[in-house]
Amino acid sequence: MQNWPVYVINMDANDARLAQVAEELGKAGVEWMRLPAVNGRALAPEDLAQVYDEKANQRFARHNLVAPEIGCYLSHIKAAEWLIESGAEAAVVLEDDLCVTGDLKATLDALQLDFSSQNAPWDLVKLFSFKPVRLRQTRELDHGFTIGKPDRVPSTTLGYVLTLEGAQKILAKVPPIFRPVDEDHKHFWEFDLRVAMIAPQPIAIGAQDSADGTVGDSRRQMAHRDGLARRLWRFASYRINYRLNLSLARLRGL
Repeated sequence: MQNWPVYVINMDANDARLAQVAEELGKAGVEWMRLPAVNGRALAPEDLAQVYDEKANQRFARHNLVAPEIGCYLSHIKAAEWLIESGAEAAVVLEDDLCVTGDLKATLDALQLDFSSQNAPWDLVKLFSFKPVRLRQTRELDHGFTIGKPDRVPSTTLGYVLTLEGAQKILAKVPPIFRPVDEDHKHFWEFDLRVAMIAPQPIAIGAQDSADGTVGDSRRQMAHRDGLARRLWRFASYRINYRLNLSLARLRGL
């Protein structure tokens, strides 16, 4: 049944990851195409400045963005652009460090049937969360799956389904960017995004080795930019503002 495009975001240097995810998706019976990731480390300072709003970052984000985070966000923006150019109703966006732990093909088939029958009651469906997530307003789908609104949108972009309308909503706002892409998904009310999650989740984190280092490596190198007191204040302010705005969004039925 699968006719939504499946994009696997992969850096040019990460051949081992590409081979591993190709094996995982091949066993799952899922057709896919490689989406070349944007290498944030290779972007010139003037190019970073064009897409990164540092003033907004200082006001609304919990930490300074590092170049790999900016490149990651730009890669997910590229996925939204590819979806629009494809003419498809939705696309599956995957990162290359996943492993398939469930029936991924059945998951996508169930979501595709739901999309058709419910007239797109969602813009984005998360396929993975690091922590257990409580779902609200749940509905049963084909193949034994459940879909609902997550109490808190998971902090990951390992895998999700994005509709055409969702892509348009995202691209109307970014770039410029000032938070990581997964944190912007958590701030769904700013994009008017209808975010859902499916259970059981069909994927999990796989191999983390990277040919050019991880986001965490770069973030640790930048930790000195703000002093400890400033970092603690930013983190506390972020959490308070997020929880307040999330509560207000839920009261509005979002």
